[in-house]
Amino acid sequence: MKKLFFFVMAVFAMQSFDLFAQQALWGGPQIVSPEVRDDKTVTFRFQAPNAKEVKISGDWMPAGQDWKPGSEAMTKGEKGIWTYTTAAMPSDLYGYSFTVDGLKTTDPNNVYLIRDVASVTNVFIVKGDKGDLYSVNKVPHGTVSRQWYNSPGNGMERRITVYTPAGYETSKEKYPVLYLLHGMGGDEEAWIALGRTSQILDNLIAQGKAKPMIVVMSNGNVAQEAAPGESSIGYYKPTMQLPNTMDGKFEETFMDVVKFVESNYRVKAEKSGRAIAGLSMGGYHSLHISRYYPNTFDYVGLFSAAIIPNDKVKSKVYENIDETLKAQLKNGYKLYWIGIGKADFLNKNVKEFREKLDGIGMKYTYCETEGGHTWTNWRVYLSEFAPLLFK
Repeated sequence: MKKLFFFVMAVFAMQSFDLFAQQALWGGPQIVSPEVRDDKTVTFRFQAPNAKEVKISGDWMPAGQDWKPGSEAMTKGEKGIWTYTTAAMPSDLYGYSFTVDGLKTTDPNNVYLIRDVASVTNVFIVKGDKGDLYSVNKVPHGTVSRQWYNSPGNGMERRITVYTPAGYETSKEKYPVLYLLHGMGGDEEAWIALGRTSQILDNLIAQGKAKPMIVVMSNGNVAQEAAPGESSIGYYKPTMQLPNTMDGKFEETFMDVVKFVESNYRVKAEKSGRAIAGLSMGGYHSLHISRYYPNTFDYVGLFSAAIIPNDKVKSKVYENIDETLKAQLKNGYKLYWIGIGKADFLNKNVKEFREKLDGIGMKYTYCETEGGHTWTNWRVYLSEFAPLLFK
């Protein structure tokens, strides 16, 4: 009888555990959020029966003076489920979050999250145009790897993210390289996650719109070994306030990255096989690296670029800017590409820089888009810049 009792209890325990495991596996109530419809409207749902107010904030909503996206109130319905439905949305990748009675939170029904500096937001894609380019499609796929390299200039081992195009592993040919740099607060994970670099390159190459190329995404914060959580420091809260930010140190030591890549990958180690581009601080770095080493890159891309060094910064990298630009012009280049949003807070600085380039006869391609200092624009700039490379 005792054996029977213990057997029944064991079965009950196993069933209870299985029930608990299934509940944990499926996350409780089956709520679909976001629901992207064929008409491109999107419905969001959040269950909070006791909440007094739930708002949604998305990067498609007009931003305030603090750059933060606006927000809209959600409507409470049955079983305490709050909902919000957008108008038809243009095809793109979007980020969003909820605020419940003043507390910001992510969507528990959407497992797709991206970190931007210290903020984590959910993401979704509306397909049909740009969204298709940012999606994983049935095309040959490249490889994304994280590599560690020795940086003598910084006295440490540092981490980079590298995209190699489909077929690299089985090929013997040499490939050109795009060095793609992030903005302030970002790191070597920014372009591959927020920028959708691998998806964009896979799709453009498969469509025959871009040449197969290697893309190297470095960490522009020379005080870091690697992205937060990926270094020997361990887990800590990411911040934009890091030592040696935009003080010339990154530009001065950037050739450590180039030397590593050209020693470890099959690349075209020549000016015609090198491009450099970046957003915001990364655009600033691209501008100053390309003129500080004026016979190194045939292709330069400035995406919403910061331009002028801080007056308090003293670095040999920022000396003789006009003269080094003229040297870059004299040495020749194939493309100098500038993109900026009409509402970008750096638009005025970029305009003044273009006037400087005009004054010395330095030709460039200019692209002005709607919107401001956003990933929505930077993904577009990469999508338009990459097809122009290595022709």
